[in-house]
Amino acid sequence: MLGATNRPQELDEAARRRFMKRLYIPLPNKTARKALLSRLLTQNSNTLAEEDYDELVRLTKGYSGSDLDGLCREAAMAPLRDAMKGKDVLNGDQLYVKPSDLRDIAKQDLLDALRQVRASVGKNELTEYLKWNEEFGSFAILEED
Repeated sequence: MLGATNRPQELDEAARRRFMKRLYIPLPNKTARKALLSRLLTQNSNTLAEEDYDELVRLTKGYSGSDLDGLCREAAMAPLRDAMKGKDVLNGDQLYVKPSDLRDIAKQDLLDALRQVRASVGKNELTEYLKWNEEFGSFAILEED
């Protein structure tokens, strides 16, 4: 049997006993965040340089994989929003945009998206997960971020 939860502390002893291996999957470290950002941003053209990725990795400490996905999706909307500027679609202006007509995603798009997409896991929750893992987890976690 396989199960997943973000509330392991709410499992009663009988349920916990049925899971032979109890694995805590930590938030992505620097290496993982860089790989995730790189992978997510390859789906759209972008102008990011290596040092831009390094800065984004630093700024996204504490972000989950899902948070990073949301960040990249929000940033990817910026070129479309720019293409729509000046168009009044509600009053009959038609907007036809081909993907090739959109500008590349820029570093500033991601910095703007960071103001809207925040980390979804709080520090208190992380402390609770680590405490639970220390008491009930199958493996110790080596933090490296």
